[in-house]
Amino acid sequence: MFELNVTVLLLIVVFLMSSVKILREYERAVVFRLGRIIGAKGPGVIILIPGIDKMVRVDLRTVTLDVPPQDIITRDNVSVKVSAVVYFRVLDAIKAIVDVADFHFATSQLAQTTLRSVCGQGELDNLLAERDEINDRIQAILDKDTEPWGVKVSKVEVKEIDLPEGMRRAMAKQAEAERERRSAIINAEGEFQAAQRLADAATIISGSPAALQLRYLQTLKDIAAENNSTTVFPIPIDLFRPFFENRPPSSSQAT
Repeated sequence: MFELNVTVLLLIVVFLMSSVKILREYERAVVFRLGRIIGAKGPGVIILIPGIDKMVRVDLRTVTLDVPPQDIITRDNVSVKVSAVVYFRVLDAIKAIVDVADFHFATSQLAQTTLRSVCGQGELDNLLAERDEINDRIQAILDKDTEPWGVKVSKVEVKEIDLPEGMRRAMAKQAEAERERRSAIINAEGEFQAAQRLADAATIISGSPAALQLRYLQTLKDIAAENNSTTVFPIPIDLFRPFFENRPPSSSQAT
């Protein structure tokens, strides 16, 4: 009698161990009963019928998917390697198990093909300068295509664009030429503004002869302040004009 009770107790323990499952907060169990789905359960404690019910655990946390470098030919025939990272999570556990065989693998393959397609539609300059727009386009396409699987793609980021060595040298030369062009334009603009200011100053000084004399004296002061042994003093003709105008007429002019 005692052995029978022990056997029954062991059977009850085995039954409980095989029928009681504990799911974490971020897990859901898709339960199949005799091959037919009866729903998603969890989190917490769930009870299954041993030998009849089967469950598949589904993680609802956000998954970080690393997309390996893809060989891409842009619209302007430049060969580059582009890698990206995709963030997605399962919203509907039943669809993720029933409607697709392996949603991780399917999302990964779809991300690779979409990355090649979107990046190959633009030119290299757009690929380098408009990453945010490219990220949004890829995310929108992936989110739409994975919706029937119960998967939500929340974000896509182009991680690295690997250019050929020859293209890197060409872009460096182009950037250097662009900097030289901007420098020449800035210098020309500065010379133009300086010439315009000098012309304005000359117009002002020409209306006041005394201002021109004061400018000469200021220049002499600046030269003398440098402790030079030789001082060049320009004498304007206007300083002697009053003497010529006040000179008495000669005898020949008087007669």
